[in-house]
Amino acid sequence: MRRPSPTEEPKPPKPITADWLFRAAAHYLERYAASTAHLKRVLERKVMRRAMLRGEEPGEFAGLVDETVARFVELKLLDDRSFAEAKLASLRRRGSSRRHSALKLSEKGVDRETVAAVLEADETDEESAARALAKRRRLGPHRLRDRAERRDKDIAALMRAGFSYSIAAAAIDAEVEADAF
Repeated sequence: MRRPSPTEEPKPPKPITADWLFRAAAHYLERYAASTAHLKRVLERKVMRRAMLRGEEPGEFAGLVDETVARFVELKLLDDRSFAEAKLASLRRRGSSRRHSALKLSEKGVDRETVAAVLEADETDEESAARALAKRRRLGPHRLRDRAERRDKDIAALMRAGFSYSIAAAAIDAEVEADAF
């Protein structure tokens, strides 16, 4: 590929078309799971960058972004409910509390009703999520030394992660299972 010399003007990017936007959305969804609102934000940023480089107004392409997102929903390549279920399962396995998981889903653009429905169907209990987080962060029973001295700080770390005091204290004060190692 030929590089432009420092005195040459770079070529403006190609125009924003429905086909380009569809391919950009498909490429993004190949790599990442997304909710409809999150994909819309990603496409709006792409359109804004390209429109600014071309000297066009990004607002002119808002309808095109909406059409592209609607097309992916119609093709069933975007589904907020299944995205929320998969994301929640992943978060809970890592040790996220229900409160923290709801916040993360909201940040990804999942509406409140879907978040509430997915959390209602979640079968992971808070105690096992707290134990998973303690294990992952090597808190409480998974600490190699100074366990008693660090107890209050470990409980505080779990509480900052969204767990109640009683659940955090139970996870920190628990003993390590024999098959955990």
